[in-house]
Amino acid sequence: MSAIAVFFGGALILLALLAGVLSVKPSALANAFRYGLPMAAAGVGVVLTLIGRAGIGIPLLAFAVALFSRARRASRATRQPGGQSYVRSAALEMELDLDTGEMNGLVLAGSFEGRELDDIDEPDLMQLHSEMTGDPESLGLLEAYLDRRTPDWRAGFDMDDDAGLGASPGSGAMTQKEAYEVLGLGPGAGETEIREAHRRLMKRMHPDAGGSAFLAGRINEAKAVLLSRHD
Repeated sequence: MSAIAVFFGGALILLALLAGVLSVKPSALANAFRYGLPMAAAGVGVVLTLIGRAGIGIPLLAFAVALFSRARRASRATRQPGGQSYVRSAALEMELDLDTGEMNGLVLAGSFEGRELDDIDEPDLMQLHSEMTGDPESLGLLEAYLDRRTPDWRAGFDMDDDAGLGASPGSGAMTQKEAYEVLGLGPGAGETEIREAHRRLMKRMHPDAGGSAFLAGRINEAKAVLLSRHD
């Protein structure tokens, strides 16, 4: 087993050197190590089994399988770099990039069905806004998008003083699946992951930081739904 220990020790040193030379992000290095270690262990286990050292090779293969399974569970429970938060309503599916804070949306109903908000010009967005006056949840999502894309859009738009402001969602209670999507988490995320995801999103979406009161409310609701599982 000393040769195996040397092998894994060498692998760790190589990863550390690569991180320093290539300026690899710690998160990327951790992800490579998470999957690289079980793959390396499996390779050594196969070689040992083929050369007649099955007493060592087979246990090593079992260890590799256990490591890989653990890595898969961890990747499903935590947000990966480049992940997205999704909020859906009857007429919109809104996407928030968790790394850049950029927003975009897909229109699900109405005159602009099937089009992305980024591809719609401002006059047509105002028409879409008018079409959504009977759908408070979709209206709130659209206004959150407009606030980020064109902060002064309200100045040139004639609407009721309270249209879309402070509107409560109209699609019923949020499901656990929706809550995971809002926070950008996979099913099974623990309490720590839920709180961390909520904190990251609120830094971007809190009204005091120039974000959207509507989306901040949805983020808070998602946190409450998921944390209720741990009570």
